[in-house]
Amino acid sequence: MQLLGALGLFLFGMKVMSDALQHLAGNAMRSVLAGMTSNRLKGIGTGLLITAVIQSSSATTLMVVSFANASLLSLTEAISVIMGANIGTTITAWLITLLGFEVSMSALAIPVIGIGFGLTLAKRRKWQQVGSFVIGFGLLFLGLEFLKLAMPDLGQQPELLAFLQRYTELGFGSVLLFLGVGTLLTIVLQSSSATMALTLVMTAQGWIPYELAAAMVLGENIGTTITANLASLVGNYQARQTARAHLIFNLLGVVWMLGVFYPFLEAVAWLSGKLGSGSPYLEAGAIPVAISLFHTSFNVCNTLLMVWLVHPLAWLVRKLVPERAPEEKEIDVPKFLNDRALKYPQTAIAALEEESRYLYEHALFEIVTHALHLHRTEVFSDRKPQKVVRRAREDLGTDVRELYIRKVKHIYSQIIAFAVRAEESLSLNKGQLHRIMDLVRANRRMVEVIRDAGELNRNVTLYLNAEPAEMAAQYDGYRKKVVKVLRSIYDYSSQTNATYDARLERLAEEARRNIEQGNLKIDALIRNRKITPEMASSLVNDDDNVNDMIQNLIGVAQVLYPR
Repeated sequence: MQLLGALGLFLFGMKVMSDALQHLAGNAMRSVLAGMTSNRLKGIGTGLLITAVIQSSSATTLMVVSFANASLLSLTEAISVIMGANIGTTITAWLITLLGFEVSMSALAIPVIGIGFGLTLAKRRKWQQVGSFVIGFGLLFLGLEFLKLAMPDLGQQPELLAFLQRYTELGFGSVLLFLGVGTLLTIVLQSSSATMALTLVMTAQGWIPYELAAAMVLGENIGTTITANLASLVGNYQARQTARAHLIFNLLGVVWMLGVFYPFLEAVAWLSGKLGSGSPYLEAGAIPVAISLFHTSFNVCNTLLMVWLVHPLAWLVRKLVPERAPEEKEIDVPKFLNDRALKYPQTAIAALEEESRYLYEHALFEIVTHALHLHRTEVFSDRKPQKVVRRAREDLGTDVRELYIRKVKHIYSQIIAFAVRAEESLSLNKGQLHRIMDLVRANRRMVEVIRDAGELNRNVTLYLNAEPAEMAAQYDGYRKKVVKVLRSIYDYSSQTNATYDARLERLAEEARRNIEQGNLKIDALIRNRKITPEMASSLVNDDDNVNDMIQNLIGVAQVLYPR
């Protein structure tokens, strides 16, 4: 019970320290991670830095899984970050070894906790988090001290050594046995740092020799992947691919290490001696330093070896976890908005972006094209806009109001509600808050587009095949403009090209100018008695509607596909 209590105190200290660091630096770290490129070295460096700062590889990998789930990271980017996280987690072992064994922190732990509590009383939230970090730091080393005290002394209880010897003298079988013990302990404790602390204490007390402690470290590398794999079970295929990549990467590392296990241990022991520590084969007190060195060396070597195999590893993972299309649902059911996305500001914004784009590219485009009696396949075909409009003379019987209620209204309300929840529950910086507000405004403009499409629909239907020909020609002109705009938006959204950017800006400017020019054309038609005044009033209103609709369609595209 003393041992369990000490372990609980150590784990609690680690959690408090990690949570405080995530609050202090997490937003900046997540922004760095979300803005990553496909550069493998940059990914490794990012994973190493984040894990070193927040002192938890599990937190980093969970973040990576969440970001992959939100499509913020590709599979190859996620793998490189995980490689860096494996190296970053070795810093915790050095922290425990150097401060918990080489320097006695127990005398300082209580005063440190007192100082930390004083800081939590500060008015500024930043200092409160610093105080929490200091408390966690003190609790961690207090728990480590209790672990050392609770671990039975083999010198006073030699019967324990006799009990252990039957498991430590099985040759390579013992290595595999303790590898399993390390894996199981890490799965149970859900913390490789806690298992590492236990391993280091056991070696310092002479419970297990150097090579079996190293085997436990290898087991910890397998066990630590379980957290991410459990988290991925409720995620999409991208999250599951990332978690499996973590597991396979660590498993492959353990496999090749077992092949060179004893020579590698000799090399680490030699290096440990060169650094001024004793031989881990002869002195129990020298084992913690050698184990920390083994932990770092193994993860660095594994990353240097596997970094060249990122793409084959990604290929293997895609075979094991194939891509799956989102479950088919009615369009009015959100596909990307869920509670998991509200874990971080970056994932919440990504979910809002994905949901808004899906609504824009599917429901909105369908309503706009059908309202103007156009088929989407024709709109996005290679035919010239004029030919598309001329061929589309069939009344599709579109009820814009019914489509809005069935396909847009509910999902629009869910986007607004999700945005409000994100603003209330997450700590957002000014840029993130502005991005959410821009997305909400973009969705509002989509509703305005549908309203304009509904207004246009009545007269497009009326004059689709009717006399006078001038009215049909005017409404065909509106339809042709919309075809050109939708095609330009498609090019703009799918490719980063200055030509498409400029074309979209030009079409928006034309829509702004067309209001005045359109009225002049309508005046000419009235003077020449080609249309009646009642027809002219319809054209004036619809000319405004189509140009407003074009400006809103382009404005939404520029928000949803930022350059």
